[in-house]
Amino acid sequence: MSGAPENPVRVALQRLPHGADLPLPAYASEHAAGLDLLAAIDADVTLAPLGRALVPTGISIALPVGYEAQVRPRSGLALKQGVTVLNAPGTIDADYRGEIGVILVNLSDATVILRRGERIAQLLLARVERLAWDEVDSLPATARGGGGFGSTGLTTPTNAAGHR
Repeated sequence: MSGAPENPVRVALQRLPHGADLPLPAYASEHAAGLDLLAAIDADVTLAPLGRALVPTGISIALPVGYEAQVRPRSGLALKQGVTVLNAPGTIDADYRGEIGVILVNLSDATVILRRGERIAQLLLARVERLAWDEVDSLPATARGGGGFGSTGLTTPTNAAGHR
C-alpha cells in the first residue's frame, strides 16, 4: 500500500528567475506532512544570535480557494542550530501570488550561516473553513469558564485508580 494520496490537490507553481536552478519543494520521506522549502539566495545569509531575515524561496504559488499553505519550522534546523520560523506557522492565503518568503530567526547563542539551496522550512497544505458570527447575549457555561493561560494547572489530574 503506497502512502501517496490517490488524488493530490493540484497547486500551480511558478519558478522565479533567482530560483530557476533549484529543485522544486519536495517531501523528504514517503509519509512526510510537509514539503521542504529551499533558500533561493544569491549569497550566504548570516544570522547573528537573535538575528532574523526574510529568506526568499524562488517560488510563487496559486492555491485553490478553500486552502491555505502553512510555513513551519524544520525540527532539525531548530534543534541543531536554534533556527526557527519567527511567525510559525506562517500563512499563505489562496489569493496571494507573491514569492513565498520565510522569516527565520536564530535563537541560539552562535552565528548561523544559511546557504543557497539549504532546506529552511516546511510547507503544508490545509483546508480552510470560513466562519460566520452568531452574535448572542451570553455563551453556554462550561466547567472551565473563562479560565485560561495556565488555569488547568501544570500536572495531569490523577484518575480514580491513582494513575496519571
